[in-house]
Amino acid sequence: MAQLASIASLAGTGLAVYGQVRQGQQQKANSRAQQENLRQQQAAQQEQATAQAAANERERQDRLARTIASARARLAAGGVAPDEGSAAALTAGLKRDAAQDAAEDAAVTSARLAAGRRSLLAPDGSLNAFLRAGQSLGGVVRNLLD
Repeated sequence: MAQLASIASLAGTGLAVYGQVRQGQQQKANSRAQQENLRQQQAAQQEQATAQAAANERERQDRLARTIASARARLAAGGVAPDEGSAAALTAGLKRDAAQDAAEDAAVTSARLAAGRRSLLAPDGSLNAFLRAGQSLGGVVRNLLD
């Protein structure tokens, strides 16, 4: 009878270990699915940020072209040569300001993209799940030996 009890206890332990392994596999599959969803969301956010940055750059270039054309037309209407002297300096200043704005926007966009890559769901490389399973298995074996 005592042998039957130890066999039953061993079978129960085996089932418990199998349940823990199966639960660990399910958690791992869920973690993979979450990571894939996160990766897809980040890719979509990056595409959106890139498209927005491109649209902003096109708008900035159009605005710069209109501003330069308007300034040159006003200067030409006033009898000033639009490609010489202060008119050329004005045009160069407008282009320089637009380039600075573009660089600032690019820095903000890259900071946004870099911040989007960090995730709490990313695996940290720890073995906590395996250690917990080992501890519970060790506890079961100790109970069997007692």
